[in-house]
Amino acid sequence: MKNVTFLNPEFFWLFLLLPVAIAWYIWKGKRQASLKISSLKGFKAKPSILGKLRPILFVLRILGLSALIVALARPQSVDISNKTNITNGIDIVMSIDVSGSMLTRDLKPNRMEALKKVAADFVEARPNDRIGLVVYAAESYTKIPVTSDKALILDALSTVKYDQLLQDGTGIGMGLATAVNRLKDSQAKSKVIILLTDGVNNSGSIDPRMASEIAKEFGIKVYTIGIGTTGMAESPYAIKPNGEFEYRMMQVQIDENLMREIARTTDGKYFRAKNNQSLKAIYEEINKLETTEIEEQKFYNYDERFRPFAIAAGILLLLEILLKNTVFRSFI
Repeated sequence: MKNVTFLNPEFFWLFLLLPVAIAWYIWKGKRQASLKISSLKGFKAKPSILGKLRPILFVLRILGLSALIVALARPQSVDISNKTNITNGIDIVMSIDVSGSMLTRDLKPNRMEALKKVAADFVEARPNDRIGLVVYAAESYTKIPVTSDKALILDALSTVKYDQLLQDGTGIGMGLATAVNRLKDSQAKSKVIILLTDGVNNSGSIDPRMASEIAKEFGIKVYTIGIGTTGMAESPYAIKPNGEFEYRMMQVQIDENLMREIARTTDGKYFRAKNNQSLKAIYEEINKLETTEIEEQKFYNYDERFRPFAIAAGILLLLEILLKNTVFRSFI
């Protein structure tokens, strides 16, 4: 009876009548007529087993009525199949600043590691969208093109680090332009860039405002994020001979006016992440703002299960009638 539902469950109330019928049968059996005579010698007879088996007629009746009630309740098994159709897919490119300042320790353990964890959660929360990854410092390049392979995206994201392959600096225009180039030919209903930086535009050959105008022309929305606390933060400023960074307290500088302008030009939104919690909240908000429309159709296939109960009820009641009028007919 797995995955069975009942079309008319109200008939189960009839089960309340069965205890009444059982009580009536027991009470009726206790009522016996009495007759006083001087001797029982003329009534001596061999004890019959039919007297002990006669209650089986009542048992058959109760079982037959129970099966009939279940049949009236109309048991059905339901097989549900789903058909999911993505009606509004989204292509997203995350453009991440990987300059040396991303190793600043105002977020724990530093800005870059905190971002990688939150961005990975964001990727896993969007199974129906295609996502790409661009990294930039003074220059930029595509870490992974837009793809629906989430394992590939997460693997690429885990290898993001400051490794001096790119000239140090902050080329916001470069990072934005490369991300736009990855989305300009996309056929997705919605195209989004998440542009993150922790500094000011001081490198690169492309002006960020020009890049934002190009994004607007291609219908690309840009969400900008400034990452870093307010005031001073423990930042790297030199590399020791053994390759380790030296840190000192330095002023946090983020060109928020530029980031707001880029977001406003492309109908996006600017966010400021001052700690791990606010960074996570920002990605959760972007996740809610950019939702993928999914159309789900459910198909129900009902298989009627009342017939075996109806047949069983008929057999049990018919058996009671046959036994009552044959085997137990002459029993007193």
